[in-house]
Amino acid sequence: MNTKQDLNRANLNLEEKLPIRIVQFGEGNFLRAFVGYAFQELNKAANFNAGIAIVQPIENGMVKMVNNQDGLYTIFMKGVKKGQEIQDISLIKNTVKAVNPYNDFQDYLSLAKEEALEFVISNTTEAGIAYVKSDKLDMQPPSSFPAKLTVFLYERYKHFNGDTTKGLKIIPCELINYNAKILKEIILQYIEDWGLDLKFITWVLECNSFHNTLVDRIVPGYPRNDIENYNNQLEYKDNLIVAAETFFLWVIEGGESLQKALPFNKTTLDVKIVKDMQPYRTRKVRILNGAHTTMVPFSLLYGNTTVKETIDNSFTGAFINKAVFNEIIETLDMDKAELERFAEEVLDRFRNPFIVHNLSSIALNTVSKFKVRVLPSLLEYVKIKNKLPIHLTFAFACLIQFYKGNWKGAVLPVQDSDDIEAKFSKIWESDNYLEIVKTVLTIEEYWGQDLNKVSSLTNTLAIALIEINTNGVEQGFINFSKQFEDV
Repeated sequence: MNTKQDLNRANLNLEEKLPIRIVQFGEGNFLRAFVGYAFQELNKAANFNAGIAIVQPIENGMVKMVNNQDGLYTIFMKGVKKGQEIQDISLIKNTVKAVNPYNDFQDYLSLAKEEALEFVISNTTEAGIAYVKSDKLDMQPPSSFPAKLTVFLYERYKHFNGDTTKGLKIIPCELINYNAKILKEIILQYIEDWGLDLKFITWVLECNSFHNTLVDRIVPGYPRNDIENYNNQLEYKDNLIVAAETFFLWVIEGGESLQKALPFNKTTLDVKIVKDMQPYRTRKVRILNGAHTTMVPFSLLYGNTTVKETIDNSFTGAFINKAVFNEIIETLDMDKAELERFAEEVLDRFRNPFIVHNLSSIALNTVSKFKVRVLPSLLEYVKIKNKLPIHLTFAFACLIQFYKGNWKGAVLPVQDSDDIEAKFSKIWESDNYLEIVKTVLTIEEYWGQDLNKVSSLTNTLAIALIEINTNGVEQGFINFSKQFEDV
């Protein structure tokens, strides 16, 4: 018989009532394991005294579950650091209330009148920051997140009579580049559409601040398949358990005023408040995402099925390590020691035994991913070193081989647009590897340029393909390496 008590503030004797300083659009696993956790750490380390009010951004969501537990939930953080497995369990206590504007619009508007409110934070998915022309000021609520936020800001502006000290710091966490800039542009479009007061435009622009961000943490969410094991570690019954990796990175664009407003330097969290976040975005895209995209075709052809298998294997692990440290890092214009620390953390994350990351699940649209994540490193390496990077070049050959769609009698998990798959199928009707490579490299819509013009790339890839098909991935790479310097 289960005798555990329900998770709520009365049962845990938690009487503290924090002022609402943060309105958070989104109640999903990521925000609860990222923003909720971050501000709890800030509360503990800096006596920040910030409560969070959660807003459900779409009609169907989890607000009722959050309120049923008085905003309380447990994070299980698991990972690997310098080869050692680590785990931390934390009860998050800083959610004051959760609001569904579709059920109670006035309750939503009341948040705009909170005296202590300073921050708006969001993660409404990449599709959330979008302009919906049909959204109107009198809708309760408008459909899009930017329109809801425009209504919210207008309510605050009116309630405080345009008080210049009542503006907010708006920090979106959606995974699109220039997320705050785009959000601000859409808000200004709604203000124009709705014919709102010119003084309100001035208040939005001069009294509020919009901060682009980069967030990085893997959050698998509710551990449904292993929930009994998780529950056994708790003294209460929690329906909102969220599992996350231990790694945490939050890069926010801002100056000294934001650093003072958010003293994360008093915590152990990796929160960077910087003037320009683009180098950090490039670092993540080239190293973390680039390593993922480099490994997928190469490792699947070798016979691995997961990211962890790839990193743990003596051959494939060493290959990815050298691709990252000897080639990708060499092309980035940032402090080398910092890049290497970040890369070590990335490889630790790839080794995380608590997160099963199937290579097939990250094989989607590998051509477009390679163009954005890997090709810039390859081309920059050629520019700097005046030679091809051996591992990234071999990985490119593996990509071409992968898109054949089958390997050693097995079907490969190629997942791309129908036209790209059909194109590669046609190309692979040839058995001339040099012609195959030439045809692939000439497709400018894939790569942004004719890659046959890159010195020796065409012939080198053809040699790699011959070796892969003749000797397999491992022996093929060994043979390819011996020939590489002579190409």
